Amino acid sequence: MSFNIPGYLNLFKTGELHERAVKLDSILSNCTLCPRNCKINRKDGETGFCRSGYLPIVFSYSVHHGEEPVISGTKGSGTIFFGNCNLRCIFCQNYQISQPEKSRRDKEISFESLAEIMIELQSKGCHNINLVSPSHFTAQIVKTVEIAAQRGLKIPLVYNTNGYDSLETLKPLDGIIDIYLPDIKYSDDMRSFECSGAKDYVKHSRASILEMKRQAGNLEVDDNGIAIKGLIIRHLVLPNGLAGSKESLNFISENIGRETFLSLMWQYFPTYRAGENTLLSRPVTDSEYERVLDWFDIFGLENGWVQEYSSRDYYRPDFYKDTPFEMINPDFIPKNE
Repeated sequence: MSFNIPGYLNLFKTGELHERAVKLDSILSNCTLCPRNCKINRKDGETGFCRSGYLPIVFSYSVHHGEEPVISGTKGSGTIFFGNCNLRCIFCQNYQISQPEKSRRDKEISFESLAEIMIELQSKGCHNINLVSPSHFTAQIVKTVEIAAQRGLKIPLVYNTNGYDSLETLKPLDGIIDIYLPDIKYSDDMRSFECSGAKDYVKHSRASILEMKRQAGNLEVDDNGIAIKGLIIRHLVLPNGLAGSKESLNFISENIGRETFLSLMWQYFPTYRAGENTLLSRPVTDSEYERVLDWFDIFGLENGWVQEYSSRDYYRPDFYKDTPFEMINPDFIPKNE
């Protein structure tokens, strides 16, 4: 059985991880962690667009079995859900966590407590630590990983992001993050501004994904089919073509590589403030989802997962439950060489 040592452990041994942690921590005094560039002093208690201060905000953590098969595997993914967000998606399916009506500073925890959460999830057999919505807490995460590495953390880190990331923040993560799991939400900035409050999403998400590919490369798995390194891109299909799926899939094919693993998701449903935009007021139709699958083939993309779908599922009582992923090309298995 092949064995992979997470990159952050090598950096920890050389002292480089500490230097990266210090560098990122310094940014919080004039915060430019994400493309919002609020330039406020989070160390002094100031909050910007993401409404987050210095300490990490953790809403929940768990052993999660509903991610892509190479992430959840047989023992689950150790997911940590960070509070707040640097986007304002009016259709957010986790809006209670990302868009709380009131400040949730009561959910702040110490770096030591966050490190203990990582160690606890590892002790439960999780294949990885899955950092959900990490962009506005990247500095805090790296600081915590140093503490956790000292306490015995040794499983891969998954950077599970909405894609609205800053290149200057991502670059110091080179060798720290093992698996990148970004969204590619839009291919049109007008739509990203209308639906998520970001008028420059396309530029930043595409540049970020290119950097993630440079750092992590193509997906690699161990002998049990569990991801140990690489890039997986998620794309949520939206009704009425609002996600710009055709253009995004074409971008991935031409710029990231046809061998890239994609996760095409159908589970959009109108929630939170989606009713403010009539184009978001219904679920995705069967034909809309099938059209995206056609584009996947047209652009020569080779690998990834889809979910069994029917718009009728929207009316089922168990609609909100996780839906199993089905591999697009089951004959191709990425190997750790």
